[in-house]
Amino acid sequence: MNGGSVEFNRRFSPLNLLMLSINGMIGSAWLFAPLYAAKIAGSAAIIAWFIGGGATVLIALTFAELSVMLPVAGGTAQIPQLSHGALTSFLMGWVAWLSALTMAPIEVQAVLQYASTYFPSLTHLVNGIPLLTGVGFCWATVLMLGLCIINIASFNGLIRFNFVLFFFKIFVIALTIFMLIKVNFHPANFAGTSATVLSASGWQAILAAVASGGVAFAFTGFKHGVELAGEAKRSSVAIPLAVVGSVVCCLILYLGLQVAFIGALKSEALQHGWHHLSFAGDVGPFAGLVGGLGLIWLLKLLYVDAGVSPLGAGLIYVTSTARILYAMSKIGYVPRFLSQLSKQNFPVAAILINFCVGMFLFLPLPGWQAMVSFLVSAMVVSYAIGPIALLCLRLELPNQERLFRLPAAKLICLSAFYFCNLLSYWTGWDTVYKLAIAILIGFVFFITSYLRGKLKMTSTGMKSAMWIVPYLLGLTTISYLGSFGGKHIIPFGWDFLVIAIFSAVIMYLAIISRSTQMAEQFHTYQLAEAVI
Repeated sequence: MNGGSVEFNRRFSPLNLLMLSINGMIGSAWLFAPLYAAKIAGSAAIIAWFIGGGATVLIALTFAELSVMLPVAGGTAQIPQLSHGALTSFLMGWVAWLSALTMAPIEVQAVLQYASTYFPSLTHLVNGIPLLTGVGFCWATVLMLGLCIINIASFNGLIRFNFVLFFFKIFVIALTIFMLIKVNFHPANFAGTSATVLSASGWQAILAAVASGGVAFAFTGFKHGVELAGEAKRSSVAIPLAVVGSVVCCLILYLGLQVAFIGALKSEALQHGWHHLSFAGDVGPFAGLVGGLGLIWLLKLLYVDAGVSPLGAGLIYVTSTARILYAMSKIGYVPRFLSQLSKQNFPVAAILINFCVGMFLFLPLPGWQAMVSFLVSAMVVSYAIGPIALLCLRLELPNQERLFRLPAAKLICLSAFYFCNLLSYWTGWDTVYKLAIAILIGFVFFITSYLRGKLKMTSTGMKSAMWIVPYLLGLTTISYLGSFGGKHIIPFGWDFLVIAIFSAVIMYLAIISRSTQMAEQFHTYQLAEAVI
């Protein structure tokens, strides 16, 4: 930060922020999630979208109140700093940054995977998974750099580009839904939905589709409204509209896509069952369906959108991920130069560091679906601070004016926290243990920085973090013992009760261990905002 006085401008109108959030949601998920969700849950994948969308709305509502009260850049890192001090803030910020950082590479890889249909030199198959070749990696570098340049070069350019992408993507999705239903719709493909719903294994498949089929991943973009809250005009309108409105709008679109996709499948594609669903061109599911119907004009449009949608989402993730790193730099978790702003008030250093680290992520994270599972598990852990921090602020600042006040806050917050833990659990043990390793690396990094004198940790800060270690250890243990890739010691059905009790206990611990300096720090923040 230049002299410690330069801050972000209030530049995003309510409509801009809503469009940015929707644009961030509509990336590669709409191109792949209907296929993977149907492979896992069959025609009952439609129910998975309702569950994923409903859970995300509950979580988003908690962040709506928080971000209106605390409209700061990189809220994922700054909000837990206020409510529970340094260690909790660092771990939540670390997980959020690590997961958000991989979004742009995932979207770029999705573009190149679709493009490999016409340019096979971009990818090659290894154990059935498309990996980038040397040529593909070069193009990935070009695309990642392009996203960074658009972010750095011009705010007006970012808004115009987002505006054009928004309307183009909505148009193509709506047109695809309409044409698939009109030209080739088979109601018989939905015949097995009731049988799936009436069986325990069917529900297990539905819930797995939420976490691992791309459903929960499809809604992660609502957090853009949180990370960009520090740059929002009329925050009391802009933030709730962005974080909740974007989920509702995208849920409608994704439901339409899932219905159209299932209905358009021919009987031969399902002859070996949903788990072995396959058809010509399924590397690009909607393009394959449209091509099989002979809609060549729509096929060409889909291939254009297969580049536009992921790149549009990647552009927004470059924007919001830099704000997380910026916030961590301001708090002191990472080097101070990462909070320096350009003349146009953009965190250039943070954007460039994210680019460099993001390029390395193309190597160890092959496969769209596997990456999605990891990201969902990481993202929902970072979401957990929302309902907890909201209740802490209600207790510490009961009389503080709230321009957006969440009704039935206790019930909604407990439900949102419960859903966060369920979503993480549903991704399966194979994903959760990898997340545990990533969090452990972050914890080691934090301890090293503390021992070197780079971070200050008070006894109050340690007390406020007394819930975070049992929380992370508990999530990992339940996943290991559970029925989603674990040891099946906790059977399906009983795991809902176990996680419910666990969620209530952890939320209680988190609330009673909240920072006692919360009110003082909040008023310090208000004074800083008044100066700006």
